[in-house]
Amino acid sequence: MPNSSAFKEEIIIDYENVSHKHQTQEFLRNLPEYTKEYIISLFPIASWLHRYNLMWLVRDLIAGATVGIVIVPQSMGYAKIAELPPQYGLYTAFVGLCVYCLFATSKDISIGPTAVMSLLVGQTVTRIVSSDPTITGPEIAVALSLFTGIIAMFIGLVRLGILVDFIPAPAIAGFMSGSAITITIGQMPKLFGIKAVNTQVSSYLIFGNFFKHLPETKVDVAFGLVSMVWLYGVRYACQVLGRRYPKYSMHFFFFSIMRNGLLVIFGTLLAFLINIGKETSPISILKTVPAGFTAMAIPTIRTEVISGIAPSLPSGVIILILEHVAIAKSFGRINDYTINPDQEIIAIGFTNIWASFFGAYPSTGSFSRTAIKARSGVKTPIAGIFSALIVLLALYALTPAFYYIPDAVLAAVVIHAVADLVSGPSYVKRLAAVSLWELLIFVATVIVTFFSTVEYGIYASVGMSIVILLFRIARPRFWGLGRIPLSSSVHSVSYEDEKKQQIITSELQNYLYVHEQHPSLGKFVESLPDGILMCRVDESFTYPNSSFISDKIISYCKTRTRTSGKILSKGDRGWNDDSTPATIAARNNLPRLHALILDFASVNRLDSSGLQAIVDAQNTLNRYSGHHVEFHFVNILHPAIRRCLIVAEFGTQPRPGDSRKEVLPIVPASRDGPQRNNSHQQPDTENQIDSSDEDEKAVRTEFVEFQGGILLPKDRYPFFHWSADEAVRSAVDSLSILQTLEESGELEDEQVAPTGNVPSSH
Repeated sequence: MPNSSAFKEEIIIDYENVSHKHQTQEFLRNLPEYTKEYIISLFPIASWLHRYNLMWLVRDLIAGATVGIVIVPQSMGYAKIAELPPQYGLYTAFVGLCVYCLFATSKDISIGPTAVMSLLVGQTVTRIVSSDPTITGPEIAVALSLFTGIIAMFIGLVRLGILVDFIPAPAIAGFMSGSAITITIGQMPKLFGIKAVNTQVSSYLIFGNFFKHLPETKVDVAFGLVSMVWLYGVRYACQVLGRRYPKYSMHFFFFSIMRNGLLVIFGTLLAFLINIGKETSPISILKTVPAGFTAMAIPTIRTEVISGIAPSLPSGVIILILEHVAIAKSFGRINDYTINPDQEIIAIGFTNIWASFFGAYPSTGSFSRTAIKARSGVKTPIAGIFSALIVLLALYALTPAFYYIPDAVLAAVVIHAVADLVSGPSYVKRLAAVSLWELLIFVATVIVTFFSTVEYGIYASVGMSIVILLFRIARPRFWGLGRIPLSSSVHSVSYEDEKKQQIITSELQNYLYVHEQHPSLGKFVESLPDGILMCRVDESFTYPNSSFISDKIISYCKTRTRTSGKILSKGDRGWNDDSTPATIAARNNLPRLHALILDFASVNRLDSSGLQAIVDAQNTLNRYSGHHVEFHFVNILHPAIRRCLIVAEFGTQPRPGDSRKEVLPIVPASRDGPQRNNSHQQPDTENQIDSSDEDEKAVRTEFVEFQGGILLPKDRYPFFHWSADEAVRSAVDSLSILQTLEESGELEDEQVAPTGNVPSSH
């Protein structure tokens, strides 16, 4: 038996309510500081630029030059996907690389033209130009860049980046995989030199027409297939050699990165030699690429253009934000730093607004180039400026050499770049093991993108994701809980007065509370004491699911308990009462419901609709049981949830007066209707202390299982508990007292204990 030094003071839990007026005053008092922090946060470069050093400069220069070598041929290839001249891809790459470093919170991300965005721009250009030939492709591209940038900038400035979290990763993987497959199929005719295939229709039509016109293959196929063998062969060889000779792994890495540039150089040289002395090229080549920024101007937006691009703006903004933020978060986790999604969205928005003045089309983060940049040892976002200098050099010094670049070579570069975006069989297998619903989203997005356009694929993925999310919120899992005795016991010591005389030692059995049909522990589960039930809902109680949860609670209790036993005649029976004497008689052996324990461990929010649903459930069960049913609450996580329950008087049950009143009525009660007796006064729930009488306060239970810890806390309100065992014991104690009073005839019908411990009238 522990000595008196083992006793510890009992902790009573309560929370001070903070008024909205006080919160508003605090906010206004701190508003200048919040404003200062907000403005500073818009330019993250200010927090690290003063620490920039020579070693960082060298690493950034190497990484920037490496990415620059890759982005030049990729940009021209992506511009062809966007149905634009190749120089527009270089314009897009230059602006994104220059501007991003001012707003960046990611050192690895590389801004520029991407495959998915280029595909969307190309499909938009084709759609608008086919309906109105007076509108040009560059004009559409500039308008898309300007307006998607404005929308993205607004989303970032008002800190709505949280919207990104509503779209799951499988949806992003789905439309990126579908887009990569679409781009690959669209580049196959160019790879084989087949010109009769329309590459602006749906992918399944391109795929079929490609094989239909396969006999028309030209000599371009030699450039295309050799390029594919070179790109994949060099990458594979460098990976194998890097593992075999770790000392030279970085040398092999940089050689592998240069494979795109080397391919374009040698392919262009060979094409030039083939064309010597010929007026018409035997292969498809890039031809004239103007030097400099020939499209630089203030954007002039016509009404026809705005109406034309309007349907593509939502999907364009989604691609910009999702692709960029997803890549930035991924590399932030890999390289151990945290990005700010809102700030990244601001960077994307500003970049595209500024890019529209250079004639560029929308740009965002690129997965392949970001991976190269990270692997090259980049230290800061300034590396993008060095990549931009490579693009600038290409625009002003190398454009004459671009004339002879074979289209088949560019097609091979594009296919090789986008192939990595396709999620492989291993990803699909893991996704199927995790969630079939998310697998459905992924597959549906790929199929919709393949058979229609990337726009519809994005809408399908986003729409299905939101529908599934809402369904999960509206139809949460509901568990009826049983208990399993644990082998360990908790020692309890009780005493009757402050002098700690007549000490009694006993042991209380501890239990593990699990789902009644638990797949592993179900055979050990036993029911709670008669008249007491416990349940758990794995979701917050809010307006989408309030009615569902209330119905589940009522149905769960009715199937495990009996009614008050009074069988009504057909004339007295309610219209919604389908019970019969036979069904009532069959359930006579079930106990009457005394208390329901609600485990709130998974409830993070409780709104007015959810609160009213709990009230309605208790009122229904009161009528069903013929007496007041105690509602006990376990593991209330947040003071706001506890405050809501106190407003509805769940802390001091039963509610006085009209027990069927609404907590927050949608339609006010009519004053012309029948008035109910409200003779009982409303108690001051905020100032009410523990409901136990003064003479009962001397009886305490001290838990001494952990000598260095604290006692199990007790809430100020007797129906709120910090452990399921405590809730069950409280319900058992009140049931025992009520049964004693009923047997002695001291308790009248319908009289209940307002505290759950002892009736207030006794």
